[in-house]
Amino acid sequence: MSVWDDLVGQDRVQDQLGAAAQDADALVTAVSAGERVPPGSRMTHAWLFTGPPGSGRSTAARAFAAALQCTSPDRALGGAPGCGFCDGCHTSLVGTHADVEVVRTDLLSIGVKETRELVRRAQLSPAVGRWQVIILEDADRLTEGAGNVLLKAVEEPAPRTVWLLCAPSLEDVLPTIRSRCRHLTLRTPPVDAVADVLIRRDGIDPERAASAARATQGHIGRARRLATDEKARARRAAVLKLPLRVDDIGGCLKAAQELVDTAAEDAKQVSEEVDVKETEDMKAALGAVAGGRMPRGTAGVMKELEDKQKRRKTRTQRDSLDLALTDLTGFYRDVLALQLGSQIALSNVDVRDALDRLARSSTPERTLRRIEAVIACRRALDRNVAPLLAVEAMTMALRAG
Repeated sequence: MSVWDDLVGQDRVQDQLGAAAQDADALVTAVSAGERVPPGSRMTHAWLFTGPPGSGRSTAARAFAAALQCTSPDRALGGAPGCGFCDGCHTSLVGTHADVEVVRTDLLSIGVKETRELVRRAQLSPAVGRWQVIILEDADRLTEGAGNVLLKAVEEPAPRTVWLLCAPSLEDVLPTIRSRCRHLTLRTPPVDAVADVLIRRDGIDPERAASAARATQGHIGRARRLATDEKARARRAAVLKLPLRVDDIGGCLKAAQELVDTAAEDAKQVSEEVDVKETEDMKAALGAVAGGRMPRGTAGVMKELEDKQKRRKTRTQRDSLDLALTDLTGFYRDVLALQLGSQIALSNVDVRDALDRLARSSTPERTLRRIEAVIACRRALDRNVAPLLAVEAMTMALRAG
């Protein structure tokens, strides 16, 4: 099994990364032997992976990091880096390699303080590996100040440091940063390819794998969750009933409240699982005494932790709502396909009766306006509009069509 096996439906990107990994291997080998660096290398110090959600941006970055750290003896015989079995590949993929730093956040943004720490690390030489690799999975969440801090490191990189940035699109990254990166665009994987990887890697029943891949429109992570989590399937089923519940104002307001409450409950469950342990660990580290009393001078640290947990809860609630809105968009997309007589495959065949009912009772123009209402709700949430207010406005617009 090579490091590229989890990179689903991205043959062109895989070829480019594989070629760069080979050139990177030749470069390090030449430098270590005191030889001249090979000309025309396809390796560079900064990469930007973009693509729609579920396309596998972070998966591609991790696979590339593993290929850069590959120590397989087959390389000396002409084998491509990225065997998947050597210590360098294995530790990079599981997240324990000393020279591969993976940065992700469940908060609303990445600030200057965290970015400065990354830049400091980027100046170090590799400890045990061939490269110092920093994977920034949420480059789109960098604040403007953090982006300016990162720019300096990308402009003047250390000799053996590689930055791998991931973002949904080029527009989500500062122009000054993206202009200094090699850009790779990933596409949404084919549904059949996603179903195949769920069957092959996760041992999921073929029928359920196909249904999950189709329902999530090729989003690998969501497809796996939908196929393995009964609660996720129940939440999706509830969301897909919403279009039939907005016949009157009372139904609109009730559906909106239930959608927001469900997202809040999801955020609460995640918080309870993480926050309690995080708080106890912090108290122990600060030397809490019997009875839970904290030493003097530690109130500021605990307040900072509480603020971080609140921001994470807000992010989790927003992500849960966004997932529901994505499912709604897919529902109305199927309705539009039926109204226009399109031959494209439907994503929500499990609710075909509801799709047919809405397709018959509406027009393509009204369906398009409903899709626009869902998109407007997502934009409102991005601008920090109160979730209930944004969702109520959306459900009223869905009723009006």
